[in-house]
Amino acid sequence: MKILYGVQGTGNGHITRARAMAAEMQLAGIEVDFVFSGRPPEDYFDMAVFGNYRTFQGLSFVARNGQLDLYATCKSANFLKLYRDIRSLDTRGYDLVITDFEPIVAWASKRQGVPCIGFGHQYAFKHDIPRYKKNRVAQWVMANFAPTTTQLGAHWHHFGYPILPPLIHAQTMSNMPDSDSVLVYLPFENSEAVLEWLEGVPNYRFRLHCKDIDPGVYGNVEVFPFGRDLFQKNLSECESVLCNAGFELNSEALQLGRRILAKPLKGQIEQHSNAIALDLLGVAKTSDVLNSHIIQEWLEMSRVIQISYPNVARAVVDWLQSGNDISLSDLCESLWRQTPNVRGIDFSLQLSKSTIGVMPRANKVTA
Repeated sequence: MKILYGVQGTGNGHITRARAMAAEMQLAGIEVDFVFSGRPPEDYFDMAVFGNYRTFQGLSFVARNGQLDLYATCKSANFLKLYRDIRSLDTRGYDLVITDFEPIVAWASKRQGVPCIGFGHQYAFKHDIPRYKKNRVAQWVMANFAPTTTQLGAHWHHFGYPILPPLIHAQTMSNMPDSDSVLVYLPFENSEAVLEWLEGVPNYRFRLHCKDIDPGVYGNVEVFPFGRDLFQKNLSECESVLCNAGFELNSEALQLGRRILAKPLKGQIEQHSNAIALDLLGVAKTSDVLNSHIIQEWLEMSRVIQISYPNVARAVVDWLQSGNDISLSDLCESLWRQTPNVRGIDFSLQLSKSTIGVMPRANKVTA
């Protein structure tokens, strides 16, 4: 079996998900050609698992000081190059084409009439799930950014639809994290401002990953560069995680049982929608703004919540190899049955013609 797999390179969540899929596909003996777009080639790191991968410029967004910069985003986009890259990429000759919200693979498949599976968090939004509805333009962009013929969406809850649980890249983690240590990953914020907020909470030790402050110790804050292994080590040793409202890191934190404070990137519809879902499910605290007081209150008042998700990557690879001999609804139901209920959140999934299209109200609990 030979697969062409496109991965959106903006941020690290899509790449983290692709790592888990790459490992399972290798175990299954599947040949995979990976394509990445959304960041400069030199900004990718720890990519050995993807073999001889290809990169394109693609499309990405620009953020400054915790807010999406639409003008800079449009200015940085090169639509002529995007069109040429789409025309140059041949998706024929593969048994299967997959895109994790990567537009070049998706549009090349559409142009060449090749079926393409959309796999990732964004594809859960084809269903009527909790979402931010104030920006219709952004909703349209998300729905049409990377078009596919089949969608495998993932989320922290199924909300009554055929949606997969989060796909976690399994790591060896400490079961005894330090209750006073906090992992901080806020790549879209002003790092100097973040450092100032953290220094205002002196009773805790923070491990800040960023690229625009020199690594070192700054009072109660230790600054680290980007790097997968070092990041995973710090995630395993810290009981709390302060991050943006992206999907993958929050999923890993829930899997490990970490206290979470998530700030959505202003203007980014997916992150605003994620914050709504986290609040609805009661599994994390969210805030549209950050300062020392909010961080201190979160650390002292919020509880730790853990959700043990099954091995979604292995189940999806098996499903793909079997030629989709079971329905997507059955695949999702089997995986949610393996997810224990947590503090009143019902993960059981019953899908039928009478329930598809109806979103049951989740039981709200307090984080």
